[in-house]
Amino acid sequence: MTVPVSTDPAAAAELLAGRRLVALTGAGLSTDSGIPDYRGPGSRPRNPMTYDEFVSGEAARRRYWARSHVGWARMRRAGPNPGHVALAALERAGALDGLITQNVDGLHTAAGQHTVVDLHGRIDEVVCLACRATTSREELQHRLTALNPGFTESHSAEVETAPDGDAAVEITDGFRVADCTGCGGVLKPHVVFFGENVPKDRVARCYAMVGALTPDDGALLVAGSSLTVMSGLRFVRAARKAGVPVVIVNRGVTRGDDLADLRVDAGCSEVLGALALSPSAAAPGPVPGAGRTAR
Repeated sequence: MTVPVSTDPAAAAELLAGRRLVALTGAGLSTDSGIPDYRGPGSRPRNPMTYDEFVSGEAARRRYWARSHVGWARMRRAGPNPGHVALAALERAGALDGLITQNVDGLHTAAGQHTVVDLHGRIDEVVCLACRATTSREELQHRLTALNPGFTESHSAEVETAPDGDAAVEITDGFRVADCTGCGGVLKPHVVFFGENVPKDRVARCYAMVGALTPDDGALLVAGSSLTVMSGLRFVRAARKAGVPVVIVNRGVTRGDDLADLRVDAGCSEVLGALALSPSAAAPGPVPGAGRTAR
């Protein structure tokens, strides 16, 4: 199947008019907030740390937390962009009944979105691998700053930061890592690393959202994702199998193009903003199974 491709933001609004929506978002949605994506046009190759590497020993954790310490100092300043705001507006209007995000930046919630599944977790939380206690990333930032005074300031503001808050800091020797204050265990960002599985209950909730859509009046809207990994692609496949229309908004081709009814090759902020302003954007009533924010 050859997917129709348009560069006109109004094309998405026309196809989605009057339909109940579930959205699936990726890193491309947050680029207008100053957070670079993984695979967009012009993005350099990235090699995120895997779970096995993270738990392999102190050297790997020191590297991760040193780079994250610099990256978080910037990432925490990022705010919702017009794309996030438009999706929240669609929810308030009754057109958007659920949102699945592959992003870990928490910007959907910051924009006022209520029905969100943070598929890969949240970078603003930290979990102990021993006692499973969850604490805030901001609290850890203060502890790391105390343990490593001047570390962030000693690195150039030009160092690039990835979507998961990982900054391209090369020299991390001597960085001191903080352990759990409760049990002394290893602290890990409360996100799904490559090599980890997304919690089953989270996946089930996403399938329920997509499964509640119908071919007659529902649609899956993908925004800012290349759908390269199965984590997000499986929900596109589920929608297509059920005969539910799929619209993808992304700069460049995606792995889900052959499953879509339309791909709009344009910026997320521009397209979603036009969709939120469309007179037919509001649809009555929620889709069954949609709930509140879930991580």
